[in-house]
Amino acid sequence: MSDTRNLLIEIGTEELPPKALKRLSNAFTQGIESGLMKAELAHGRIASYASPRRLAVLIEDLVTTQADKEVERRGPAVKAAFDEDGNPTRAAIGFAKSCGTEVDQLETVETDKGAWLSFSSRQQGRATSSLIPEIVSESLDQLPIPKRMRWGSLKAEFVRPVHWLVLLFGDEVIDTEILSVKSGRETRGHRFHHPETIYLGEPEAYSPILESEGRVIADFSDRREAVRAQVMEIASTVGGTAVIDDDLLDEVTALVEWPVAILGNFEERFLDVPAECLISAMKGHQKYFHLVDGEGKLMPNFITLSNIESSDPDVVREGNERVIRPRLSDAEFFWNQDRKKRLEDHTESLKTILFQKKLGSLYDKTGRVTSLAATIAEAIGGDQAMAQRAAKLGKCDLMTEMVCEFPELQGIMGRYYAQLDNEDREVAIALEEQYMPRFAGDQLPETKTGQSISIAEKLDTLVGIFAIGQPPTGDRDPFALRRATLGTLRIIIEKELDLDLLQLLQQAAGGLSNVDVTANEEVISQVFDFMMERLRNIYLDQQIAPDTFEAVLARRPSQPLDFNQRIHAVTTFRQLPEAESLAAANKRISNILKKTDESIPEVANTEKLLESAEKELASTLNTLTDEVAPLLADRNYTQALKKLAALREPVDNFFDDVMVMVEDTELRANRLALLSQLQGLFLKVADLSKLQG
Repeated sequence: MSDTRNLLIEIGTEELPPKALKRLSNAFTQGIESGLMKAELAHGRIASYASPRRLAVLIEDLVTTQADKEVERRGPAVKAAFDEDGNPTRAAIGFAKSCGTEVDQLETVETDKGAWLSFSSRQQGRATSSLIPEIVSESLDQLPIPKRMRWGSLKAEFVRPVHWLVLLFGDEVIDTEILSVKSGRETRGHRFHHPETIYLGEPEAYSPILESEGRVIADFSDRREAVRAQVMEIASTVGGTAVIDDDLLDEVTALVEWPVAILGNFEERFLDVPAECLISAMKGHQKYFHLVDGEGKLMPNFITLSNIESSDPDVVREGNERVIRPRLSDAEFFWNQDRKKRLEDHTESLKTILFQKKLGSLYDKTGRVTSLAATIAEAIGGDQAMAQRAAKLGKCDLMTEMVCEFPELQGIMGRYYAQLDNEDREVAIALEEQYMPRFAGDQLPETKTGQSISIAEKLDTLVGIFAIGQPPTGDRDPFALRRATLGTLRIIIEKELDLDLLQLLQQAAGGLSNVDVTANEEVISQVFDFMMERLRNIYLDQQIAPDTFEAVLARRPSQPLDFNQRIHAVTTFRQLPEAESLAAANKRISNILKKTDESIPEVANTEKLLESAEKELASTLNTLTDEVAPLLADRNYTQALKKLAALREPVDNFFDDVMVMVEDTELRANRLALLSQLQGLFLKVADLSKLQG
């Protein structure tokens, strides 16, 4: 049993990018873990630490050396290793020499492909301390850093300048240099509370001593919870509830090493401005948490996190209040300025904003979306006039002062300004709903008008960008087409909208006739296939079997809601005891029909059926065809497949007792027609031959 020790790795830096800290920490830890696995170094629990000035990993019970292992090298085949007289050839001599031995010391290994020369040796494991520097360096090199920087005259490159490096293995320092910094056993505490170095006697003392002596909570999750607890506690002192956004909580946690929450206030007059504007100013610019009262209304307070425990917290509070006041004043000014014009007065200004060089301005896009939204509204039982009105006003708020300052408020401000203009309530709501869902798991538009312009806007973008030959590639998706696709599919399926994608894509393509592109059938097909691939991902996330998706996709349903109904019908069908047999039968039928090139009648002639098994199948098939017809018409695919499960026994009997490919051409064609009818009935739902069993 090898000896084990704990290992501490710490990279001390200038303040790391707060939005990237968590991702960098996870990647660094995973890189170290992967490196240990690759080097076959056994270990216990791995703990990661991350604060603004450090990335660290603590590995418990790490072996001090690699285990020895047997290494077998295979050489030439015996036939090539010796000549007819049994003397070693140059191949055998060369192999033996490369192994540092003689030919007569080599072994022979028998395999199913013949006999081969081989050499076995025992490879002694290397000391862990000699492997760690390379593992750390490789992990740092692989971090997701878009742009690395240099500092001073050093050649090292990293996301921020590196000032210290700890590599402590048990009570010994692993002596090396990484990123132009020599390793040691001294860390550093809080930049202001404890800027001096802190001696580390052993790795496990790292987190406790940093907190007690260095005033640094090194564990990201512990610090995050400390921030949350302080914010909630302070909010309760003024009878409010802090709204804690997870992304903001992560970012604030990445900004502080010793969090101290402080309550601030602002003038109540600012509450006359829409709450979203004030919240954007507080969250986006200052990283403040806002408070709401028992009715969910914004309170004239905020909570900020300081990175120091000030001897005079009021000074810190007043400083933050001074900083936020101009931001809120700007929001107030923009609100007052924007209200001097009606929303529709910005329509002409849309001509000055380019959507895409070949696709025209936002004004051009608005025209296309207006037409498509009206079609969608009519199809889903909405109001065409309202859809057209909402689409016409859809991008007008982009020209307002408020949205220019706070782009994240697009749509939201459209709703406010439309309400001030006494637009129809549903039109106003739709202006915000057009951007839904904004992210995975976000809420969907509730109004028919909102659903119409949301889908229309996304489909116009999809077809347009494909038409100019700029579909997403790899990680590049500048027009967020993947998100637009997922949003469109979610709206149609989850809101149960009876829409035909191909028809809508064709209309969207037709709308591009006045711009410098040609959206032909090939483009429409490309967009449809792209959307189907995103649909595949939706079902994979729902744990739907991939072959179930393939079985439905083979029928190319162009209505996502219909596609969804088929998916769930096949999923339910697969739970039936008859499913496996019928899927196998469909596969067999498919293979038979593929191999024949003769003309097959559309319907089998029952008078020409000879065997009792084929007569039974034909009778059952005719009966079920009549029974499932109304179910298929109502898209009740689940019940239809349950009824068709009754075909299992007659199908099994048919293949047991009936020869299909007989010499009698007329009889053969009649039996093929019967199988074609059977296959066709299942194909009205899905191609069950795609199921893998």
